[in-house]
Amino acid sequence: MNADKAFFDTNILIYSFSSGETRQGTALGLLLAGGIVSIQCLNEFAAVTSRKLKKPWLEVKSRLDTIRQLCEPPVPLTVAIHDRGLQIAQVTGYHIYDCFMLASALEANCTVFYTEDLHHGHKLGDLTIRNPFKR
Repeated sequence: MNADKAFFDTNILIYSFSSGETRQGTALGLLLAGGIVSIQCLNEFAAVTSRKLKKPWLEVKSRLDTIRQLCEPPVPLTVAIHDRGLQIAQVTGYHIYDCFMLASALEANCTVFYTEDLHHGHKLGDLTIRNPFKR
């Protein structure tokens, strides 16, 4: 059993439900193994799947329900996470919304942050950013 406590960026969730996407198998495998997301992540998922992917709201809600069943309770966006995200942005130069996700992962004591958007292998304390699609 993997000792990593995983946090999923929104792109992992999107790929998990994207038929025909070459990254679907990897993303779905991670999701099925369980992990943590944040409320921000769920909101971004709803926005992308409804607006960009043009999925009907019933399907979006069903997918969100599945994510919430597979993952631990989502990390809420709090003022403390907001402040920590701002600090991370100042240090790393990452996009502010990515930093709020990283702050959420740190708040949840995660050890790995799965995403394709940030620097693979970068560490923030005990949290390591991993791109599961990197070969």
